[in-house]
Amino acid sequence: MNTAEAPSVGSELTWFKSSYSGAEGGDCVEVATTPAAVLVRDSKRRTGPALGVGGEAWTEFVASLSGR
Repeated sequence: MNTAEAPSVGSELTWFKSSYSGAEGGDCVEVATTPAAVLVRDSKRRTGPALGVGGEAWTEFVASLSGR
């Protein structure tokens, strides 16, 4: 697991907000995928750090949330 400053990971990334995020703009996270990792950031701090997680770890994390 690592963190990277958002500008260093490139502006060409496509970030997706959680489908559980409301339209009011409360506490939200966004994710973007790269060949090496899934990046996670705070949607309110888009120029702040992003957390990088390996693809396999991300898949296991998401599966654990859905009860699979």
